[in-house]
Amino acid sequence: MVSLQDKEIAAWALDECKKQGAAAVRIGIHGGAGSSYELRDLAIDKIQRSSERSMVIQMFVDGRYGSYSTNRINKDELAGFIKKGIDNTRYLAEDPFRTLPDPSRYYKGKEFDLGLYDATFNDIDPQEKIELARRVGEEMHEKDPRILSHSEAYGDSLNFSYIADSQGFEGESFSTHFSISASVSVKDEQSDARPENYWFDYSLFYDTLKKQDIGKIALERTLAKLGTRKIASGEYPMLVDNLNARQLLSPIISAARGMALQQRNSFLIDKLGQQLFAPNMNLTDNPCNKNTPGARLFDSEGVATKKRAVIENGYLRTYFIDTYIANKMSIEPTISDVSALHLNQGEKSLDELMKSMNKGILVTGFNGGNCNSSTGDFSYGIEGFWIENGEKAHPVSEMNITGNIVTLWQILAETGNDPNTTSSWRLPSLLFENVAFSGL
Repeated sequence: MVSLQDKEIAAWALDECKKQGAAAVRIGIHGGAGSSYELRDLAIDKIQRSSERSMVIQMFVDGRYGSYSTNRINKDELAGFIKKGIDNTRYLAEDPFRTLPDPSRYYKGKEFDLGLYDATFNDIDPQEKIELARRVGEEMHEKDPRILSHSEAYGDSLNFSYIADSQGFEGESFSTHFSISASVSVKDEQSDARPENYWFDYSLFYDTLKKQDIGKIALERTLAKLGTRKIASGEYPMLVDNLNARQLLSPIISAARGMALQQRNSFLIDKLGQQLFAPNMNLTDNPCNKNTPGARLFDSEGVATKKRAVIENGYLRTYFIDTYIANKMSIEPTISDVSALHLNQGEKSLDELMKSMNKGILVTGFNGGNCNSSTGDFSYGIEGFWIENGEKAHPVSEMNITGNIVTLWQILAETGNDPNTTSSWRLPSLLFENVAFSGL
């Protein structure tokens, strides 16, 4: 985390920038530490440990803006670094839209603990991390003669950020992250295919990280892909599991960001307040929930976060507009970006949603494709399972779904009760009505 000495240097750098001619300044000190231990077939394949710490100085000089970073955070070197930054910024074109936020929008609280930090982070023995990964591998090793290879990994990280600016804002945030993962590839004896799949867990705290059955589930998921085939093209109900729901929401969030809107590269231009999506779609940005990935009290500008409706009963309610874009567009700013998205939950599990399908496709992975940011038209490769009478009949692959992302979300039939808690986007499984699939 940021030391008292670093904070004192940041305060000094603010004053130095002002002395050398900056009209306004924002200082950021960011960094962290982490480790990863990767094994292949139970043998250590790669060990990596890293740490970083840098200062970013954003200068507003004579109607111009410059941003400079350095990892040499000491007064002796910063004085010359700041002078060069001031001089270089004066060569840039004027940009009157670059300003610090209205101070009334800053986060002004003194409590920075959102429950995102594990105090035991530095106490975990490296050998324990290796053994944890090895135990995950043992859940797969020689458990099936068709296994070609498997890999297992443990990773952790500590991230911190400190922001201060010349208008008096000061804020600090820090968080820890722990993960365990496994992947395995097998031989399909009926073809030349080499199916592979994975499983993982992620947590803010070491004690709550799931340390068992990761390898077992990865192997089960891989073996389930044996005998994959395509089916006839047509329109079928589509069920998307919670790990892959983000693929279908991402184009909407990207289109709601200020840069895309300002550059007229968004299918959501002038759509605020309109009912674009299914009435049962409610998406909320809820950044202040404790112990939640993505939670934060302020954004990268120091602006206070708050719970806000992004989509309410199908109506688009929010754009993500920072100070710069708001100035360029002559509109009111909101927040620089999403924090912790929550999509409304339904009452059924993934299995229960699947049982409600007569015929359809369960999507468990996307393989390439894209969505046009201007029109919302998309084409994605998919893999998953053909469903008959509520049961998995056989795996499918080498198929595409096509359509328009807005139209797709208009036919959202149900959401599951299984939000993905390993992500800052807590999205459940999604059941859509007839979607265009291309196959045979």
